[in-house]
Amino acid sequence: MTLSQVSPDDIRSAFSQAMSDMYRQEVPQYGDLLELVANINQTTLDSDPALAARLDAQNETSRLGVERHGAIRVGTADELSTLRRVFALMGMYPVSYYDLSEAGVPVHSTAFRPIDKSSLQRNPFRVFTSLLRLELIEDAALRRQAASILAERDIFTPGARELIELGERQGGFARDQAERFVTEILETFRWHRDATVDHDTYHALHAAHRLVADVVCFRGPHINHLTPRTLDIDAAQAAMPDYGITPKAVIEGPPRRQWPILLRQTSFKALEESVRFADSDGGTHTARFGEIEQRGVALTPKGRARYDELLAQSRQAPAAADNLAHQRQLGEVFAAFPDDAATLRREALAYFRYQLSDSGRERLAGGESAPASLDDAVGTGWIDATPITYEDFLPVSAAGIFQSNLGDTQQQAHASESRSESNQSAFELALGRPVHDEFELYGRLQQDSLERVQQQLGIED
Repeated sequence: MTLSQVSPDDIRSAFSQAMSDMYRQEVPQYGDLLELVANINQTTLDSDPALAARLDAQNETSRLGVERHGAIRVGTADELSTLRRVFALMGMYPVSYYDLSEAGVPVHSTAFRPIDKSSLQRNPFRVFTSLLRLELIEDAALRRQAASILAERDIFTPGARELIELGERQGGFARDQAERFVTEILETFRWHRDATVDHDTYHALHAAHRLVADVVCFRGPHINHLTPRTLDIDAAQAAMPDYGITPKAVIEGPPRRQWPILLRQTSFKALEESVRFADSDGGTHTARFGEIEQRGVALTPKGRARYDELLAQSRQAPAAADNLAHQRQLGEVFAAFPDDAATLRREALAYFRYQLSDSGRERLAGGESAPASLDDAVGTGWIDATPITYEDFLPVSAAGIFQSNLGDTQQQAHASESRSESNQSAFELALGRPVHDEFELYGRLQQDSLERVQQQLGIED
């Protein structure tokens, strides 16, 4: 990057803010959601000084107010691969593969996000991006019609395509180019109330699956939600009715814990919005909603296997009557998962970042000899071990959010036939590159920090 170029981190931050401003105008309840989350976060920090200090030490507080994730759905390989190029210019890369068709949602997905420590601290903006699986439309004629409709559209403006190529040639953007880039790319995510198909075609695709109609029948992949991060999703869920917002029935993900793990999510039901079809008929479309998330520590493969086992066990119980009962059932099952940082680290269930503590620096500067092992150094306060935040998503939770907003009648529409058709290779072919493995990314963050403190203290293990 030359001195005249804008950093990808700055472009990502500008785009995230522009997206948030646009969505707030399009979906006013999103503004209410931001106010709710800001109030909950401030109350949580005020009431828990230890949590506030820990977040400050991890540089988590500074990113909390700007942190968002969005979600979009595209219809073709060209749309997906071009979005990959767009997000790369913002310092965002595809991480993990998610097959939601196993839960009856006919898409497979990845999440574009920053992957290095400094970029995540600057702005961890993520976009969960799904590609429609047309092969899961059973009616062959309807499947061909959907493919034909998608082939005729271009979700990017001419200016956007020109700037993508320019940014790739130059290796980035000058300030004025970056501003134009954000403006042009934002058009891809804007809501368009005019459908590109007539009323009958829309309803035929809608009958195949509501999400198929959402992807195929409009000019672009309008952002279908933006999600702020809360420090207490249970309090947010309880407060939503006070803001005129009706929450989904249950919070998705693990139960409330002293040391949160992975990701918890809730949302309000998708809005019914007026649309105009190509034959001038009026109607409605339901797609866009609001969501809140709470993020915990990233789990290792060992920890994730234990989480998945307990989640599967919890799903064998009869459906709970309400969220409180659901959380109680989950809590009983997940009592088997350790809920203290020392055990999570000692048993290698979660990822941690290691750094010299203030005490360790003082003792090292005073000539005191450091402990011979990492565990001793952590146990005696030479080294701080802080949980690494989970930056990714959970397929079961994502499907649960989608289903709660699309209606429950079609949840299992594609579940039986999709397992053998799941194809990460096909997705990556459409994407134009392999996705990053989230475990490798977290492992690298942990190992880099570990090697740094081991070098500082002369510890070998």
